[in-house]
Amino acid sequence: MATSTGPAKASGTYRIGGDLQVDRLGYGAMQLTGPGVWGDPKDPAEAVRVLRRAYELGVTFIDTADSYGPFVSELLIREALHPYAEDLVIATKAGLTRSGPGDWRPVGRPEYLRQQCELSLRHLGLDCIPLYQLHRIDAKVPLEDQLGELALLQQEGKVRHIGLSEVTVEQIEAAQRITPIVSVQNLYNLADRSAEDVLEHCERNDLAFIPWFPIATGNLARPGGPLDAISTDHGATPAQLALAWLLRRSPVMLPIPGTSSVAHLEENVAAAEVRLGDDEFEALAKAT
Repeated sequence: MATSTGPAKASGTYRIGGDLQVDRLGYGAMQLTGPGVWGDPKDPAEAVRVLRRAYELGVTFIDTADSYGPFVSELLIREALHPYAEDLVIATKAGLTRSGPGDWRPVGRPEYLRQQCELSLRHLGLDCIPLYQLHRIDAKVPLEDQLGELALLQQEGKVRHIGLSEVTVEQIEAAQRITPIVSVQNLYNLADRSAEDVLEHCERNDLAFIPWFPIATGNLARPGGPLDAISTDHGATPAQLALAWLLRRSPVMLPIPGTSSVAHLEENVAAAEVRLGDDEFEALAKAT
């Protein structure tokens, strides 16, 4: 497969762990599954088209998890994109188990994490997972046991880099004392910046910050609101401006907007080419 080109290139690049270069505007593959992130999508062919179109548009970072489906998202990624292009980085996660639609339960037992890693390798068609993230810290299992198992998988060559999801600064620091951590995936968007301290920690330590649910705009997109006015000036949608704001907010920011529609994907990726002025960026930052 040829090297990816497209509008996502305008988002700039970041090296995860210092050696995995990706274009900063990525794609999150959770929405490729059925309702409640459970089962197969209504239109599997469209899901495959979305993934292939994402790469065509310049996206080189795709984030998924074993729990999306479960495994449906990973299998679709393999169907659509395997054998993978050299510049495509696939990240996946383990640590949340499923018992039905909309149900998520942390499980961090070492033997479970190892099993899920082996299954993700098989489902994705990989010999080594570029970025393997602990989806949630399991409070019932010592952190040393959870991350220790991921470190063993890394030593065995099955995982290249280790990341965390939905963690505090204190948890990141505790994890770093066990094994090197290269990324953090927390809820963060223009309307909800409760993880600001985590983002600032990632900036100081050059950790990738992967905001999930990145295009939430809340009341900022209301008629006459700050996003509404700037949207008119740029000829861009509020969602595009929300992504553009994230990309400008920090050089370690890797937004991963997800969708099950090619048209919506193209709209999201076009956000990489939107440039906010200083006054516009500050106005949005202060509006929340």
